[in-house]
Amino acid sequence: MSQTVDRALSILPLLAEGPADLGRVADRLGVHKSTALRLLRTLHDHGLVYRQSDQRYRLGARLFALAQEAMENLDIREIAHPHLVRLNEQCGHTVHLAVHEENEVLYIDKVDSRYPVRMYSRIGKPVALTVAAVAKLLLADLPEPERRALAERLDYPLYTSRSTPNAPAFLKELEKVREQGWATDLGGHEESINCVAAPVRGADGRVVAAMSVSAPNVVVTADELLTLLPLVRRTADAISGEYSGRTPGPGPR
Repeated sequence: MSQTVDRALSILPLLAEGPADLGRVADRLGVHKSTALRLLRTLHDHGLVYRQSDQRYRLGARLFALAQEAMENLDIREIAHPHLVRLNEQCGHTVHLAVHEENEVLYIDKVDSRYPVRMYSRIGKPVALTVAAVAKLLLADLPEPERRALAERLDYPLYTSRSTPNAPAFLKELEKVREQGWATDLGGHEESINCVAAPVRGADGRVVAAMSVSAPNVVVTADELLTLLPLVRRTADAISGEYSGRTPGPGPR
């Protein structure tokens, strides 16, 4: 049975390359045409493949519907949380996960620092759009017209002397973030708090979330925190791989 399932599933990446006739499918699987036909018929019955008028087979619409449904039901927080915990265990600092929803960037997960001095932030709380590292990553991924329109309508409160002062400066910062693929907030929101962040991407390459490590100056300096950037980026890449299906998550136990 497992061999039959394996063979049936092997047909799907073949058809992803383009329509194929029965002979090509049989050759790719290394089976007789009658066996390939039975597998194709089963996939056809479930809407996963479609037989064209030229007798070639292509991927069926049901497969795309299932993929879309699966993507809509993915819980980025559930996928990311074990990675955030592991990162927190490695570095000891506060770890956040944030998403962009309805013109706000919100924290959707947090793992607290193990140090006595902790950050005042909570799940569900909006972040400061013009200075927060996670916000910069999420907004930098917007198409340019949307970025410009957003920048023009935002206020630019001067939380500290390092806060982003105006729309031109914000757009310049977003372009920099977009090019380098990571972001920082080095005292832009609170003088004593620094943050480094990396993007979580979906299968299409778009940024679906952003994760960060934050710490106060009394625990580590900004330069010391920046040395964690490779680790933060590796963690974000691991979450991206699992979320997009490029790497498997934990299997059945």
